[in-house]
Amino acid sequence: MGCLLLMVGCKFYSLSGISIPAGTETFQVNYFQNNAPLVEPGIERTFTFALQDLIQNQSSLTLAPNGGDLIYEGEIVDYYIAPQTATSDNVAAQNRLTIAINVRFVNTKVEDGSKDFTKRYSFFVDRPASEQFVGGGLDDALAEIFERITQDIFNDSLADW
Repeated sequence: MGCLLLMVGCKFYSLSGISIPAGTETFQVNYFQNNAPLVEPGIERTFTFALQDLIQNQSSLTLAPNGGDLIYEGEIVDYYIAPQTATSDNVAAQNRLTIAINVRFVNTKVEDGSKDFTKRYSFFVDRPASEQFVGGGLDDALAEIFERITQDIFNDSLADW
């Protein structure tokens, strides 16, 4: 009975560590434009879907095309590959793919705007120079980067730790 009382109040607390304000039922993820100087086609769509999927899978919120209680929007601002280590022949032994995304989050259920934020998220993966960031290698790297970035966005917007 004591545990039940702890879960009742102005916020809904779940065992996953997220807190959703009372009355919040929907979220909206606007399409993230790719404004990076080096454009990799299709990553904006992949990222937008990855963020939608993560929120749907880790919360009870429903995806809305517009008018969502929680709104996520932004743009991909950086995408680059840079050598990280070199061999004795001055050839790259390892390359790093880095992606940075600006995110604007609005919680329409908190009237004073105290939960809203604008933040830049960035993450990278390193691969041996023999593995190029194309095809399946690129897909795997994007999945790893987007998993980390979307989880960080989710934690910042819905985890009250």
